[in-house]
Amino acid sequence: MTLDPAPPTESERALFLAIQASDAGQVRSLLQVEPALLGAVSPMGVSPVLFATYYGRHEMAQVLIEAGAPLNLFEAAAVGHAARVRERLDAGDDVNALSPDGFSPLGLAAFFGREDVAALLLSRGGDVGAVSANAMRVQPLHSAVAGNHAELARTLLDAGADVNAAQQDGFTPLMGAAQNGNAALVAELLVRGADRSAQTGDGHTAADLAQEEGHADVLDVLRH
Repeated sequence: MTLDPAPPTESERALFLAIQASDAGQVRSLLQVEPALLGAVSPMGVSPVLFATYYGRHEMAQVLIEAGAPLNLFEAAAVGHAARVRERLDAGDDVNALSPDGFSPLGLAAFFGREDVAALLLSRGGDVGAVSANAMRVQPLHSAVAGNHAELARTLLDAGADVNAAQQDGFTPLMGAAQNGNAALVAELLVRGADRSAQTGDGHTAADLAQEEGHADVLDVLRH
């Protein structure tokens, strides 16, 4: 039997709202009164540090770290704190564990473009083909492409990532690069064997997605 998480307290709700609003003063004030808020869990099931990072509030993540957030393996991977990642791995953390919302440390590092952390995780046995345990079903390569991190995508491919891996709805890395308008990465994926004829569940190819977004340079690459 799984119990539903307790609803957030008023102070927890205030903390997450302050993070989302990039209100550093309010975040500091709330934590000064109630330091235990660093261990709060958002309605989406993540810590304040991950919440801030997911929302692109990187300054807020730094405020939380400076306030004493201890950084678990997932948080350290997402914010790019390689030394803390190494500490957690040396302490016995599982390099391929999944965060409460279903992502591996390597997947988080890939999405946020943390190249040094990704290299460290790979050197410690990080699974380049780990599938997220959530509806998205993404692998680290999907995450790197989604974040438009071409160099990290190359690192993952060199480490054995499947260039044609399909996530939710049949979406492939090539489709992601095409939709983002990254012609250089599209060309790289094609050289690595990406299937330009692959289709999403509703029949869209990478070229269709590029055309929808108006990426003429990507269409040129895909059609030659």
